[in-house]
Amino acid sequence: MRVLVSGARGYIGSALCARLVSAGHDVHRLVRREQGRGDALLDLPGRRIDTTGLGPDGLAGIDVVFHLAGEPITPWRWSAAKRERIRSSRVVTTDVVARALAALGPAAPTLVAMSAVGYYGDRGDDVLDETSPPGTGTLAQVCQAWEAATAPARDAGVRVVNVRTGVVLGPGGGALGLQLPLFRLGLGGPLGSGRQWTSWISLEDEVGALLHAAETPSLSGPCNATAPEPVRNSEYTAALARALHRPALLRAPEPLLTLVAGRETTAEFLCASQRVRPAALEQSGYDFVHPDLAGAFAAATGGGAAGPAV
Repeated sequence: MRVLVSGARGYIGSALCARLVSAGHDVHRLVRREQGRGDALLDLPGRRIDTTGLGPDGLAGIDVVFHLAGEPITPWRWSAAKRERIRSSRVVTTDVVARALAALGPAAPTLVAMSAVGYYGDRGDDVLDETSPPGTGTLAQVCQAWEAATAPARDAGVRVVNVRTGVVLGPGGGALGLQLPLFRLGLGGPLGSGRQWTSWISLEDEVGALLHAAETPSLSGPCNATAPEPVRNSEYTAALARALHRPALLRAPEPLLTLVAGRETTAEFLCASQRVRPAALEQSGYDFVHPDLAGAFAAATGGGAAGPAV
């Protein structure tokens, strides 16, 4: 395949590009600056994509566009400026990409667009799949607008898959990049009550799910990229501590988290409960490399086989 990837330098994007290259695919990047040979340029002020780097066929010569770009969501206070960067880096860029593909009609590349389980908001013990309604709050609203921005492509007959990603677990970054230093010092523990549900996925399966979405014609619309068994936060922290042979006794009370990270970040990111099932992936035949949390942590921390190379 010839593929175009935005967010190619990010944690997930770099792993995806490495897998694509190792499989022999022709990979091009969609960048906002520092355009290299073979790159397409996302011109946000002009609301267009400069495709001259893709050759004479432009986007028409691409088979799949993986649109992964977005401002990182970190567990610190969200200023008004940060909140706007989170929104615009997803919604505005997706709108530009979707409209560029819509101009090509049904012959356009498949669009695999990132989204997140934040779409569902804080839902307690409810079991959520792709048919569940959206939640409320800043992140839920961002995710809804993010997915809605793909509508021009979908309305033009382009196959669009909105990949709602959970907490990605892998070596060298992602959620564990923040958590491992504390847990290795024995300073980890549950967040808040610890009863909130965490929907997670290994980096190997995140990349696998993105490729599966691209290569499975029957998949379109929302697709949850989460492992089959979400866990409570207390189970998550206990499993990570076991993988590192450390205790996990230092619970972080919600008032303390609110003081450090802010009320909105704590409620919607650190302590939100999302019990998500990957119904679309399972029904379309995706085979998880790491269906259980222990295996995912072992691969991410060097304590077990890492599955397919990424």
